Amino acid sequence: MRVLVTGGAGFIGSHVCERLLADKHEVMCLDNFYTGRRDNIRHLLGNTDFEVIRHDVTQPILLEPDRIVHLACPASPVHYQWNPVKTVKTNVMGTINMLGLAKRTKARILHASTSEVYGDPQVHPQTEDYWGNVNPIGPRSCYDEGKRVAETLCFDYHRQNGVDIRVVRIFNTYGPRMLMNDGRVVSNFVVQALRGEDITVYGQGEQTRSFCYVDDLIEALVRMLDQDDEVGPINLGNPGEFTILQLAELVVELCGSTSRVVHRALPKDDPSRRRPDISKAIALLGWEPQIALREGLVKTITYFEDLLQQGDQDRVRMRTGEALVGASD
Repeated sequence: MRVLVTGGAGFIGSHVCERLLADKHEVMCLDNFYTGRRDNIRHLLGNTDFEVIRHDVTQPILLEPDRIVHLACPASPVHYQWNPVKTVKTNVMGTINMLGLAKRTKARILHASTSEVYGDPQVHPQTEDYWGNVNPIGPRSCYDEGKRVAETLCFDYHRQNGVDIRVVRIFNTYGPRMLMNDGRVVSNFVVQALRGEDITVYGQGEQTRSFCYVDDLIEALVRMLDQDDEVGPINLGNPGEFTILQLAELVVELCGSTSRVVHRALPKDDPSRRRPDISKAIALLGWEPQIALREGLVKTITYFEDLLQQGDQDRVRMRTGEALVGASD
């Protein structure tokens, strides 16, 4: 099939493109490169079934896909709060454009929603029938409410126009190709530990998160896209629950770092607990995560070690006047 992946040069999107190509699909990678990186897809450029389209989903586009995987949106607080109006536009206008494209071409569209639709949950673990506890006017609402509206649009297009939708709610995901400066807890801790800097923990570190390795998530996304029985929403994440302090201590251990933990004030509306109920994913997709946190962190640490080493080499080349061939974006 011909599959359009919006946000295809991003952290998750690049892995989706890679998997779809391995499954012998033609892939159109659409990205405006706000948080996506060319380095994430550079190894795919020689594949004749892979096409890169620089485009912003807030603007209409005429393409002819058989399927759409709609991932486009900055997903870390640092990036989605930098331009909150743009974040809302991406979630709302971008999703309208992709749903309109799916309607016209009769393509199946998988929309990547988020665990942030649950806000600071009062139900634990979070099930798909929980409506959430979201502050509609807080600093995170551009993303949280934007994603909630995007889900609304998906189901309205499905009910009114018969668009073939799939909706997934993605919980914390980590792994290679995360940005170093994205403000997410795993990348923050790993980079700080590798540099020997203080590990920044907000509050006492008692808030919990569940961490899914990217390979596990990609498998679930592909299974959801391929099945014909359920439109969703379906939670996708690892139900293992860890405190932020536990994560910090594990990262320091695995990095062999001398970094110490320092505490800062909690950001506004930071969720206190987060863990997915994945019963529906197990029953419908026959899927549950296979990669434990320790194993996934080792792979992620190796990626960031290589990235930091490359950065050091690039800085040396710049000081010596050597040309930067293939430098990171």
